[in-house]
Amino acid sequence: MTAARQDRNDGRAGAGITVIIATLSMFGPFSIDTVFPAFDQMGRQFGVSVVAMQQVTSVYLLSFAIMSLLHGPISDAVGRKPVIIVGTLMYAAASVGCALSVNLPMLLIFRVLQGMSAGSGQIISRAMIRDLFDGPAAQRLMAQVMMIFSVAPALAPIIGGWMLGLGSWPIIFWFLAAYGVVMCLVTVFGLPETHPPAARSPLRLGRLTHGLVEVGRHGTFVRLAMASSLGFAGQFLYVVAAPIVVVRLLGKGEQDFWMLFVPMIGGMLLGSFSNSRLAGRVAGTTLATVGFTTAVAAGVLNVAVSALPGAPHLPWAVLAPALIALGVALAFPTLQISMLDLFPRQRGSAASMQSFTQLVLNAILAGLVAPLVTGSVLHLALTSLGFSVAGSLLWTWHRRSTPIVRH
Repeated sequence: MTAARQDRNDGRAGAGITVIIATLSMFGPFSIDTVFPAFDQMGRQFGVSVVAMQQVTSVYLLSFAIMSLLHGPISDAVGRKPVIIVGTLMYAAASVGCALSVNLPMLLIFRVLQGMSAGSGQIISRAMIRDLFDGPAAQRLMAQVMMIFSVAPALAPIIGGWMLGLGSWPIIFWFLAAYGVVMCLVTVFGLPETHPPAARSPLRLGRLTHGLVEVGRHGTFVRLAMASSLGFAGQFLYVVAAPIVVVRLLGKGEQDFWMLFVPMIGGMLLGSFSNSRLAGRVAGTTLATVGFTTAVAAGVLNVAVSALPGAPHLPWAVLAPALIALGVALAFPTLQISMLDLFPRQRGSAASMQSFTQLVLNAILAGLVAPLVTGSVLHLALTSLGFSVAGSLLWTWHRRSTPIVRH
């Protein structure tokens, strides 16, 4: 990329593209978190337990993960915009199906369709960033997008709680359907195609599969993807367990999810802002190391606080998760750019494989891990610390076995 092109992108496209791409990437957390306050209401209507309602999250994440393997490679072949447009329309239709569901199995079917389509925005937006920008500029934009993206998990359950004050749970899915339609229109009229025909690969199943296999068997990519996914799991465990943490462990109500999410998202915003400001001045690898160290230290603090007699205590019960989120956000942009840079002609495939790895783990967190470890805040804190330590160890292994490339 020439200096003139970089300046043109920074000056004209930067602000508007950042907002659009970040808003597209918010499909995932909005679809997960907005329905959390309605879990009790939905469970009573469908006659199912809290553990059964966790499957509303896990099936969404699992279908998101499986379909994520195709979103990126298809966008490498046909361009980024067509995949996003089709995906947002499918997402809107699936949300309408969720709103009209009369039992849990019907709802789960449409949640699967929601998950299959939501990745069109969240996954491809990462490839678009690397299409447009290089080096510190790419790291800076990835951090800025994460700042905006970070607001979604805080806003989503708050919005869901407000909507329950206006009507019953289907109103939440009607809101998500409208969100999908709006983002489709924004993509059509406000987003440029960042992957020109000359750079595209043929749309053949064998070639698409070969690209995914090539990415998935790359040792450096696997280390980075697992480091990113496990490190993120230390924070995300609190996200998927929020209905249990807020209502059962903290003893709060449908309107009180902000108590957990606002501090956590505050940590993510601070970490992302710091990464953006330091891009080009401090090596990305150094920022990632500081981020992982911060997450592990916060995890240790979390265990200590959770082991106190009578825990949980507010605000201490939500302080350490917020610090874990800060560390994750500080490290995340560097890992994302590093993975995409391994495959300059297959960025869609690289973004898909990274998302697949993270989403499969997230689905396991929602459907299996969270119900098992939310018997107490101490069990939850110990599990979170374990994920943070595993991610940090993999990052350390990567740094010691790979020549340092400064971003």
